[in-house]
Amino acid sequence: MRSIKTVLLLTLILFTSFTSANASAKDKFSVCWSIYVGWMPWDYGESSGIVKKWADKYGIEIDVVQINDYIESINQYTTGQFDACTMTNMDALTIPSASFVDSTALVVGDFSNGNDGVVLKNGTALADIKGQQVNLVELSVSHYLLARALGTVGLTERDISVVNTADADMVAAYATDDVTSVVTWNPLLSEILPMPNTTQVFDSSKIPGEIIDLLVVNSKTLKENPKLGKALVGAWYEIMGVMQKDKAALTQMAIASGTDLAGFEAQLATTKMLYTPQAAVEFTQSAQLPKTMEYIAKFSFDHGLLGDGATDSTFIGIETPAGIVGDKNNIQLRFDPTYMQLAADGKL
Repeated sequence: MRSIKTVLLLTLILFTSFTSANASAKDKFSVCWSIYVGWMPWDYGESSGIVKKWADKYGIEIDVVQINDYIESINQYTTGQFDACTMTNMDALTIPSASFVDSTALVVGDFSNGNDGVVLKNGTALADIKGQQVNLVELSVSHYLLARALGTVGLTERDISVVNTADADMVAAYATDDVTSVVTWNPLLSEILPMPNTTQVFDSSKIPGEIIDLLVVNSKTLKENPKLGKALVGAWYEIMGVMQKDKAALTQMAIASGTDLAGFEAQLATTKMLYTPQAAVEFTQSAQLPKTMEYIAKFSFDHGLLGDGATDSTFIGIETPAGIVGDKNNIQLRFDPTYMQLAADGKL
């Protein structure tokens, strides 16, 4: 699940150069992922042999590992136990990058386009949320969505009270009389919306392209091992091609994620998958991306997520094709479309 703990990793990790972060050219790599609609393709890629096929092409080995706890997967990546990991743009900034682990968004896979929503009980408009307690996973993308939503109706977090609620408890909490508002993501959102007197008053389609799902790779490892980037990107877009024409593949992903084909397709309907490398390149090169990361950086700084040393929201540099956000002398997160462009050009 895409959430972040209140307490991050230590701002400075003692061994940021541990294992993969200090790796020179090598031939064995590991990738971790957790269950979410936009990341299930990695499970299929592993089980179908597509990842192995592309690894073999470049004479390397890639171990694809599922980690049940999303945040734990990012923590393990950050401490060097994995070379790459699936995560959102916000979590990439606030965990590895805030811990001075220079990371590159190798695959920009999708963005939430309705998969995350703000729900009210006995309210029909977002402004009705004023004065309410709002249950959500604190400091997660749900929290970010709420902050962005409030701004659209002239409210701030001072106008509501946040109640930190584990994603596993969200549906049960909303079913009680005491809980009147939640912010959550699918498939939890789809379980809550049919409940009586329930209205979704805001969702991520109102801020398209801001909650982005990525495959992030340690920048040093990628620079020293370009074969890894080529193999992962090649495998990803072969899987994307299969997804668009093979219901059996989608069914396999659905079952692996704990739902059925109909449920999985419903989640895909509110997820803007960037199925082609050209679409992903264009998204990554857009002038909107740096603006989005400015929003993310401000929210993250305001909530103490950029580390104790951060003096303002520009503390960490974020490199995009359209320009650098933040400190150009402290770049720790890079959106680099180089490998996706190779795929678009048929040069992998």
